[in-house]
This record gives sequence, structure tokens and C-alpha cells, in this order.
Amino acid sequence: MSGLRNLEKGFTIWLTGPSGAGKTTLAVKLAKKLREMGYRVEILDGDTIRKTLYPELGFSKEAREMHNRIVIHMAKLLSRNGVIAIVSLISPYRAVREHARKEIGNFIEVYVYAPLEVRIQRDPKGLYAKALRGEIKGLTGYDGVYEEPENPEVKVDSSKMTPEEEVELVIQKARELEYLP
Repeated sequence: MSGLRNLEKGFTIWLTGPSGAGKTTLAVKLAKKLREMGYRVEILDGDTIRKTLYPELGFSKEAREMHNRIVIHMAKLLSRNGVIAIVSLISPYRAVREHARKEIGNFIEVYVYAPLEVRIQRDPKGLYAKALRGEIKGLTGYDGVYEEPENPEVKVDSSKMTPEEEVELVIQKARELEYLP
């Protein structure tokens, strides 16, 4: 594959935040920028993986943890083969994210934040509307658990920043950590 820059060791950019926070938007913009810089990049989108591999899986704590473990394994494989893995996954539990950090190694946790009223306004999947009508219970970040990161490497507020500003912050952190030259 000519034209691609090889990293001796890849790394994982783990985007966490409730539905509607802006993870997918950031993942797509970040992947585009890193590809333009010549790097090998793969987006591991939690929704896409779930729909493709195990659409019947529920949303219990155990099911979410199993889903997260599979994504962690995929990101680990990509990272150790010189690829930049961008994980876009709600991943509501700190313990699972810490497990990901330990398993993968080169890791940047990015907390993608947006206030609840902004997420309700965006509501890309119609989940908040259903939760507000009482049709679903336990929506992560609404009436379900979301454990905010305590010490993420990067925190972005998608209600105040442009996606381009968010991308620059993440790339700056990757350089500070010497994952990128």
C-alpha cells in the first residue's frame, strides 16, 4: 500500500459519551483527517458492530460488557498492527474503559460531552423522544447509568466546539503522547 505512513505501533482513540453527544461525527472527521495525513485508520462503531455481528444482543449490563469486550479485542488487534483504531462506543462503565486502556496499551480516552438538553434536541436515533414518552427505560445518560470519565486524556464539548476543533485537540494529544510524530 504505497502512500501510507506506517506507525511502528498503532493506538486507539476511544470516544465515549451518551447517545447524541457527537461521537460518530467526531469519529468520521478524525478518520478523514488522519487518512489525509497518510495513516491507516479504522472506525469501530459500536452500533455498526452490534447490528452486524449480534443484532439480537440486548442492552443488559452483561450484554453491554460483552459487546465492549469484543470491541476492545478488535481495537487491540488493529493497534498492535500499526493501525489507528477509532472506537465510537457509549461504553458507560468506567471499569470497562479502564480494562480497555490496560488491554490495548497505547490509548487515548476522549470524553465527548454535550448537555442533556442538546442531546435531546439532536436525538439522532429518536431514543430520547421514546424515553421522554416512557416507551423505553434505562437510556444511557438519561435515566440509565453513564459513568463519566474521571481523567480522560481529552474532553470535548460538542455543544461549544466545532468538530474541526475537536479533531485538532485529539491529534495534539496523540502528538504529546508520541503516538504520532
